Formats: sequence, structure tokens, C-alpha cells
Amino acid sequence: MVDKADSVNVLGEKLADCSHDPVTGFFRDGCCNTSDEDRGSHTVCAVMTKEFLEFSRGRGNDLSTPRPEFGFPGLKAGDQWCLCAARWREAFQAGCAPRVVLAATHEAALQYVTLDQLRAHALQTLH
Repeated sequence: MVDKADSVNVLGEKLADCSHDPVTGFFRDGCCNTSDEDRGSHTVCAVMTKEFLEFSRGRGNDLSTPRPEFGFPGLKAGDQWCLCAARWREAFQAGCAPRVVLAATHEAALQYVTLDQLRAHALQTLH
């Protein structure tokens, strides 16, 4: 596992936690940290909306249905979750991207989307 203390967000600052309820992240440590093993780049801390959850289900990734066998509680509107950066970009292009928490979005997300795109969907503007 990569040490979160060394991770940087899209603002160039220390990566903040995304969610511990439900516990998110590729490493299930509450943050959108990443490594070479994270082929999906689960780096965008997003606030789920009903619209996005339906969009994702329509793309073959049902995030709403609990999957206890994988320790997955199922998500609902308002939950924060580390999304795959490419899925967030796809939702952005379709006009249904969820809000993001910039402080908790890993800098690796910038390989898929621009900071301006993320800022336009920021839950709060930090800079």
C-alpha cells in the first residue's frame, strides 16, 4: 500500500480523506490514494447523486446495489466515494458528473481530467 502521508491532491496539497462511512478508496482506507495496482485510477472524491448512480448503472457499474460478499454496502445520493477518473470524465462528457471534493481528489486524476473541469464541479471552491 502507498503511504497516504506522501500523497498529493489536485491542489498540490496533502491528500485529505474522502469517506470512512462508507469506507472508500482502492485500498479501502478512506482516501482516494492510488498505486500501479489501481488500474481504474480510483482518484476522484465525488459526492454521489441519484442521476450519477443511474448513469453508472447504465454503463454496467451498479454502485447502488449492496454486495456484502465484497464488503460493499451500496451507495446512495450524498455518499462520498472514490470514483474511477475515467468514469467521472465519461459522466462529465454526458453532463451528469457528480460534485467533487478537491482536497480529497488525488493528483493522478489530472491524467484523465483537467483541474478546471474538476473546479467547475467542486463541492466547495478552496482556491
